[in-house]
Amino acid sequence: MKYTRTLILAVLILLVTACSGQKSTTVGSDAELEKRIEKLLSRMTLSEKIGQMNQVSAGGEISNYAEALRNGQIGSILNEVDPVKINEFQRICMEESRLGIPLLVGRDVIHGFHTIFPIPLGLAATFDPALVEEGARIASLEATAQGVRWTFSPMLDIARDPRWGRIAEGSGEDTYLDARMAEAMVRGYQGTVLDTTSMAACIKHFVGYGAAEGGRDYNSTFLTERQLRNIYLPPFEAAVKAGAMTLMTSFNDNDGVPSTGNTFILKDVLRDEWSFDGLVVTDWNSMGEMIAHGFGVDRKDVASKAVNAGVDMDMMTFGFISHLEELVASGAVKESVIDEAVRHILRVKFLLGLFEHPYVDVAQGQAVQYDQSHLEAARRTAEESAILLKNDGVLPLKADDIRTILVTGPMANAPHDQLGTWSFDGEKSHTITPLQALRERFPGKVIYVPGLRYSRENRDRFDDVVAAARRADVVLAFLGEEAILSGEAHCLADLNLIGSQSELLAALKAAGKPVVATVMAGRPLTIERDLPNCRAMVYAFHPGTMGGPALANILFGDVNPSGKTPVTFLRTVGQAPLYYAHNMTGRPYNGETLLAAIETEAGQTSLGNTSYYLDYGAYPLFPFGYGLSYTTFSYSGISLGQTVYRPDDILEVSFTLSNMGEREGTEVVQVYVRDLVGSITRPVKELKAFERVRLDAGESRSLTVRIPVSDLAFYGLDGVKKVETGDFQLWVAGDSASGEPVSFKVQ
Repeated sequence: MKYTRTLILAVLILLVTACSGQKSTTVGSDAELEKRIEKLLSRMTLSEKIGQMNQVSAGGEISNYAEALRNGQIGSILNEVDPVKINEFQRICMEESRLGIPLLVGRDVIHGFHTIFPIPLGLAATFDPALVEEGARIASLEATAQGVRWTFSPMLDIARDPRWGRIAEGSGEDTYLDARMAEAMVRGYQGTVLDTTSMAACIKHFVGYGAAEGGRDYNSTFLTERQLRNIYLPPFEAAVKAGAMTLMTSFNDNDGVPSTGNTFILKDVLRDEWSFDGLVVTDWNSMGEMIAHGFGVDRKDVASKAVNAGVDMDMMTFGFISHLEELVASGAVKESVIDEAVRHILRVKFLLGLFEHPYVDVAQGQAVQYDQSHLEAARRTAEESAILLKNDGVLPLKADDIRTILVTGPMANAPHDQLGTWSFDGEKSHTITPLQALRERFPGKVIYVPGLRYSRENRDRFDDVVAAARRADVVLAFLGEEAILSGEAHCLADLNLIGSQSELLAALKAAGKPVVATVMAGRPLTIERDLPNCRAMVYAFHPGTMGGPALANILFGDVNPSGKTPVTFLRTVGQAPLYYAHNMTGRPYNGETLLAAIETEAGQTSLGNTSYYLDYGAYPLFPFGYGLSYTTFSYSGISLGQTVYRPDDILEVSFTLSNMGEREGTEVVQVYVRDLVGSITRPVKELKAFERVRLDAGESRSLTVRIPVSDLAFYGLDGVKKVETGDFQLWVAGDSASGEPVSFKVQ
């Protein structure tokens, strides 16, 4: 089903119920919308059509763009957030251009606009799509109030190599979790109905970008069609079905074909198979970068290849605006291809109601920013995203037993870095850091000695901070990465805590007081060497504006941590890539002979050996889906509704979840499935369902999770997606490495 029909239905519901206080988008029926598009298209010159396909980054004075806007030579601008300027841009388009076509204003609103939420990897750690949807809705409310109607989010790149800087911007390593987060963010940005607070989502980067060779950004990928279809494409398909209005191509070439010129993914899959009729935009100059790839001779050549492959809008290459007219004249590009691209662009503009409501109320827009309800949602999200990795019982801290708290570490009072990567419009003046939150909560009890001013600082001695630690009852060390160390083009080959942070933690332990470490970072760092130097560790992917109060609530027990790892935590970077849903090998791991056990001058043999590293074994530090709580949960009575299923059945797994501790808590119940024998080798486990369940202390609850058997389908040897018959195993557990399997068959 095309996304327009779903969204038009939502608009009609809005018109009937009149339940929104916002101005609604009145576009009529699907057929009426298409008539409006065709009527406008028929009036456009070729030059004006091509102008709609041109996106530019705003900067400087309005006069720099006025003539091009009057002549219909710009269809979209990005990176302008001043509502006064945006209103003037729109006024020129609406009142001074021949056809009065409004601009589509875009911005990288990745994890919040002004109110910044945890980075997307942290959002995924919540395993809470409803809360993620709420955050995207808040981002949309704040951004659209200032004239931004298009965000280049969500990023749906499956990332299984933490060296890649952009792992911070996605949902981690798992296809199923990524798909659920994709749907939530699309719903949040665009709203359940279309009105002036709707911001078009842009699903990116299409496709495979997260598998960049060596974890180096912009690098090549070598994914087979089967890998694409089974692992990397499903989140995009889920987002298209959820109504995503736009899509962005990626920088990488896959198997030698750059995404921006890839007809197979842009036409065969996206348009023909998924019936996507939204707008496809390039990433920044990704069309021009096809020249560097060696896939085209010059801008004219790559413009031809991109538009014929299915690209509708060019971001900052200026290849379309410079060369499409002569390409049409020469016959290299048909005008019908141009027409189809412009239909996609106009459709989004009509659906967003830009023709009816091109301007924003500047005063009202400012009033929306940092609304108290937005800050509370950001705090709740940061709380749910925090992962308790280690705790010997020191947490939660008991405030009545503590007279003096030492707060230390480079991330304790780093309001800019706490916001994380791609927080363009976040303002550090609004960030509440852990130091601020703790000082407010415990006036007079907090000693602050940073130890390190920033994460990359190297120091040989920590006498000052050790002296302060000896005077304190507890040491709270806030460590991690500066925001600039993750995100686009910020890849790392060494994932240990950078600078002298590990040495700082060791020195604090030597002071003899309880040390609690909190790590704020854009990726899963290799923190195995740091765990022995703290009694507890909380991992908080850069938590955003309200990270300080959230972490204080976690540490002092107002909130019981419930976050789970959305990506595997490695023991050492040399294990990368390591992920839970790997295929079974011909020699699966069944025991280790590590370096220390190997005798000198031992005879060389491969008999009995399995797949692991001699120095680090086979397992990660923490598996996917892992996270502790201040209570403990147990699973019992796991049973299936039946033992044999048909492909069109619903699988029902029932079990009892019990809170065995003395405080309430929330468990993320996870259901994994393995197809034991397939036409191709299948993963050892795949996540197929999850659910957050809150239980009071001592409470037990009987639960049933329902999974369509059709969700077990995959693209097999014949290239057809279907459920293959045979034997399966299923686990219900709190992480991907726990639980005992139950068996069933599909026939």
